[in-house]
Amino acid sequence: MDGKRTPNPVYDPDKFNSFLRRNKAVVCALSASYVSTFAGYPLDSLKSRLQTTKTRISVPHLAVLVYREEGIIGFYRGLWIPLMTISFVRAASFTIYSRTKEVFRNHHILCRDSIVDVSLTGGISGAMSGALISFGSAPFELVKVRRQLEYAIAASKGISLVKPPGTLEAVKEIYRNNGFAGLYTGFRLHFVRDTAGTALYFLEYDGMRHLLGRQRSGEQGPTPTWLPIHPSLVPFVCGSLSGVTSWALIYPLDVVKTKVQNRALAGERYRGPWETLHRLVRGPDPSAPKPILAGIARIYRGLGVSALRSITTHGLLWTLFDMTAHYIDNLPPSSRRDEQY
Repeated sequence: MDGKRTPNPVYDPDKFNSFLRRNKAVVCALSASYVSTFAGYPLDSLKSRLQTTKTRISVPHLAVLVYREEGIIGFYRGLWIPLMTISFVRAASFTIYSRTKEVFRNHHILCRDSIVDVSLTGGISGAMSGALISFGSAPFELVKVRRQLEYAIAASKGISLVKPPGTLEAVKEIYRNNGFAGLYTGFRLHFVRDTAGTALYFLEYDGMRHLLGRQRSGEQGPTPTWLPIHPSLVPFVCGSLSGVTSWALIYPLDVVKTKVQNRALAGERYRGPWETLHRLVRGPDPSAPKPILAGIARIYRGLGVSALRSITTHGLLWTLFDMTAHYIDNLPPSSRRDEQY
C-alpha cells in the first residue's frame, strides 16, 4: 500500500458483466422488445382500426386518412403503454418460458433430440407464459385499444372529438364507468388468445430452429442444404414465420376480442363472443351472395397489415435477442477469482 486511496469507479466492468450474465433472458428480451415494438407499432395501430371499421378500406387509404386527421402522432397513439409495460410483459414472458424449459430439461422430460420433443417443450412453456402474463397485460391491452380507437368510439357516441383524451384520462374514464373490473373487459378472450397464441408461437419457433440446425444446447449449427441462408438470418426467418402463422391462426379470436372491447368502451349493448362472431360471418345482409365467404373476409380484415407487422416485430425481436445473447455469452471472464454468482 502506498497510502493512496483508490477511487471506486462509477463503472465496474466485472460487476456489469456479472449482472448481464445473471439476467441474460431479461436483458435480451428488453433490448429486443423496445426496438421491435417501436418499429411495428404503426402497423398495429392500423390493424386495430381495420378490425373495427364498418366500411371496406385499403391499408394505404386508411394510413392517408390517419395522417390527415391526426398527423404522425396518430400512428403512435398509445405507444407509451406497450413501451412502459414491455419491461414486465416481455421480460416475464421470456423468463417463464426459459424457466419452464429448464424444468423440463432438469427432470429429463421431453429431452430427446427430436422436433416433436423440442416443439412440445416450447409449446407448453409458451402456454404457461401466455396464461400467466395475460393477467397483468389485459388492462394495458385494453387501454391501448381504447387509445387507438378514440376517434371511432367518439363517432359511435355522436361526439365530435377535437382533442383526444390522454392515456391517464382514458384509464380514469374506464374506471369511472365500470370500476376496476372495467379494466378487464374482454379478459376471457384475452386469456384464451394469449395462451393459445403464445403456445403456438414458441412451438413453431423452437420447431423451426431445430429444423434449421439449432442444437438443444442452444448452439446454432450449420443450416440444412435445402435452405441456403446465412446462420445469422435464421432467427429472423424463424421469428417472422412463427409470428405470421401463429397470428393467422388466432386472428379471428383477436378480431372478436377487439369488437367486444370496442362496443363495451363505446357504451353500446353487450354482445358475447359467439354473437359477435356470428354477426361478423353473417354480415349486414345475410341474403347477399356467398355470405359465408364474405364473412370470412371480414374476420380476416387487416390480416395483411398484421402479417407485415409480425414479420417486422418478431423478425427483429429474435434477431436482436440472439445478437444480445451472443454478446453476453462472449463477454470476457471476470478478473476476480472471488466473485460470487
